[in-house]
Amino acid sequence: MAVYKPVVVQACPKLGEKITQDTLYWRGYKTPVQIKEFGAVNKIDFSPAPPYNYAVTASSRIHIYGRYSQEPIKTFSRFRDAAYCATYRDDGRLLAAGSEDGSVCLFDVGGKAPLRQFQGHTKPVHAVGFLSDKYRIFSGGDDYSSNLWDIASAAEIISYSEHTDYVRCGCASKVNADVFITGSYDHTVKLFDARTKSSVLTIEHGHPVESVLLFPSGGLLVSAGGRYVKVWDVLKGGQLLVSLKNHHKTVTCLCLNSSGQRLLSGSLDRHVKIYSTTSYKVVHSFNYATSILSLALSPEDETIVVGMTNGVLNVKHRKPEEKSENSQKKRQPAYRTYVKGRTYMPKQEDFCVSKPVKRVLRKYDKLLRSFQSSKALDAVLEPPIMLHTPEVTVAVMQELHRRGTLRSALAGRDEKQVNLLLTFVARRVIEPRFTPVLVTVADMLTDIYQPVVGQSAVVDKQFLKLQEAIGKEIDYQEELLEVLGMMDTLFATFTKKKDTCLEENKSNGVTGVTETNRNY
Repeated sequence: MAVYKPVVVQACPKLGEKITQDTLYWRGYKTPVQIKEFGAVNKIDFSPAPPYNYAVTASSRIHIYGRYSQEPIKTFSRFRDAAYCATYRDDGRLLAAGSEDGSVCLFDVGGKAPLRQFQGHTKPVHAVGFLSDKYRIFSGGDDYSSNLWDIASAAEIISYSEHTDYVRCGCASKVNADVFITGSYDHTVKLFDARTKSSVLTIEHGHPVESVLLFPSGGLLVSAGGRYVKVWDVLKGGQLLVSLKNHHKTVTCLCLNSSGQRLLSGSLDRHVKIYSTTSYKVVHSFNYATSILSLALSPEDETIVVGMTNGVLNVKHRKPEEKSENSQKKRQPAYRTYVKGRTYMPKQEDFCVSKPVKRVLRKYDKLLRSFQSSKALDAVLEPPIMLHTPEVTVAVMQELHRRGTLRSALAGRDEKQVNLLLTFVARRVIEPRFTPVLVTVADMLTDIYQPVVGQSAVVDKQFLKLQEAIGKEIDYQEELLEVLGMMDTLFATFTKKKDTCLEENKSNGVTGVTETNRNY
């Protein structure tokens, strides 16, 4: 009896994920810790000074968390209504926050009650920050104004009313102590200098601005609004350098890593994208459960904290690097130990003993070997095989067709099995690698089950889906043929023009030579 040959499954190349240094680095964070807050987390800010605690603003409270604590180590709750945008000063001693009632509160990290309350805004304040001289605070509110305050006297230094819509974000320059930037829902980003009475620079973002970020050098500005993240050159008068559109929904927050070489953006599409600041290409991304409102990275890049709309705080810590000096692992045999003798070629006088190799057949191969065609087809119609390895299902169908038993294997099935077959064929028939086999299967299914059409609504629906899929594919192929015909016409025209030009050049050259000879 001849030896059974297993079914040959067509191997198709797969586009695997490209593993880069960034991929390995950003994957080096532990499983996240989930912390539930009282409301949507609108701001997360890390303290610039050790031990790098972070402030979380949600609902009417500001919680201070330690780097590894899951419970707040301090809470500021002296707000009548919602609190916004709690931000640390550069030394980590003071904390400023806006509120729903239009006041700006200044807290000592070691105290409880506000040290100062700055009154001047008539509507909620969503943007607060410290200038780099540590003695002044800027704020932006829903009353369209951007104000500058003196911490010592709690007095308003200057107020700018140049925006025409809500001011929702801002940041201060670390290079110049008089410069701060605000972003508004009027689609503009404005740069203010405390020494002037009006804005120095206005940039049109094109969408309501949700977040702004200034690079440590002070020369580049990043704005986020709509689905776009845009990078501007401030030193060239606000020239647009690059516009990034990698999110599917509104981008809500921006963040830089400690070296300034990676830019992070969070969005309502539940993704955090990480860009290289040299090429501005996405090098990695994180996926979260719900829409993202706020994002922060610790000063040592050791912790990523993400705040979401459902009030959940997602905290990821980097895995500690193992020190090779302290770890004493058992020495493993070298690679050459395992491959020793693998490439040895026997000599003429050697006596070779062949070891029989036991061949393990899969379930469908065993059924095919015993000529059980219908059961073999059932074995490859199981959901895990159809979904993850459809090429196995198609290979068995092709083998049954080669044997001439495909029609008998497809016949005699109940409503559920026919529905399963038609679902698979309708989904995969448009894939070029499966089309030749599945068109034959679809033809046989139509012939076999045509008499029972109209008896089952489920089967009729699948036949209509199959008809629609094939119709769309035919229309698509016709359009491709039309495009191909257009391209052939264009190529033919270019070729004719080229030939004509060559002939003219040759004729001109010959004429020129003749005239030269006549002159001599």
